Amino acid sequence: MKRALAVLMLAAFGTAPAAAQWLGMPSWNSPKGGGVAISADYGQPNADARKGTAYGARLSLGVGTGTLTAGASSWQPATFSTRVTSFGGSLGLRLIGGSLLPVAVNLQLGGAYNNKVTSGTQTLPEATTAQGAVGLSTLLPVPMIRLEPYFSPGVRYHRYWNVPVGARKEETNFGWVVGGNAGIGPVGIHVAYDSEKFGDGTTHVVIGIGASLQLRGPLGM
Repeated sequence: MKRALAVLMLAAFGTAPAAAQWLGMPSWNSPKGGGVAISADYGQPNADARKGTAYGARLSLGVGTGTLTAGASSWQPATFSTRVTSFGGSLGLRLIGGSLLPVAVNLQLGGAYNNKVTSGTQTLPEATTAQGAVGLSTLLPVPMIRLEPYFSPGVRYHRYWNVPVGARKEETNFGWVVGGNAGIGPVGIHVAYDSEKFGDGTTHVVIGIGASLQLRGPLGM
């Protein structure tokens, strides 16, 4: 029952951890927000986060000062023969920044869920993740190009299900992201470096890169 409630709460965000949110991916953000866009993502975790490669896709809808994103990722840890899928979403609320301001600040809330995967003697537990973060960005005055570097620190909560007796069932960590969004016309490119320190002393780092297609500009102000 508790697990079902947790999944429903996360779904409220997204239709709503190698680090962050979607497994194998950094916690993507755009404090400026806005627009309707489809994104394709690639992520590569470090050794502490089990390495491997991840692929993902997201759909973002910006209305007024809010941007709602739903997405999923497929990640295969380096020592696994199978892939694990996670899905969820985030809601970004722009607090500062508009069409005439070069600086933007947003509040980002999000969550995700992944199923349990076993490969040989190794198991990745079923888990739900929720996070809250603040994003700060600035639009650089580069002719013909939209360029938005950002910094996004926040708190991340992980809940693990069906783990062995004595194993950690939940933890709350601090994480941060340094990234950038660039675009020319409807085509965009995004990169991010995500770092999260876990209770066992490891630091999960994920480097991500991707491309997006903006189908429509911001709806409303």
